[in-house]
Amino acid sequence: MSVDVKTVKRVAHLARIAVSEDDAERMTGELNAILGFVEQLNEVDVSGVEPMTSVTPMEMKKRGDVVTDGNKATDIVANAPATDENFFLVPKVVE
Repeated sequence: MSVDVKTVKRVAHLARIAVSEDDAERMTGELNAILGFVEQLNEVDVSGVEPMTSVTPMEMKKRGDVVTDGNKATDIVANAPATDENFFLVPKVVE
């Protein structure tokens, strides 16, 4: 895949970036070099290679998927000016 000046200007317009004619010419070469490198990566045979989450093989730490109320209701309402049974009390605002 190669990029021309028209494509560079369109991408710049979509990104809301002002690009002069000279900059568009320069960016065309730079983007083509980047895309060329990416195309080289497609040539690498990765069949049989498992995806990795880190450089060293390790098991991800997982917590139990348990539904709770957080057990922090008293901590949450501790700084409230008025509470009742772990609920916030607020003044009436609608008649």
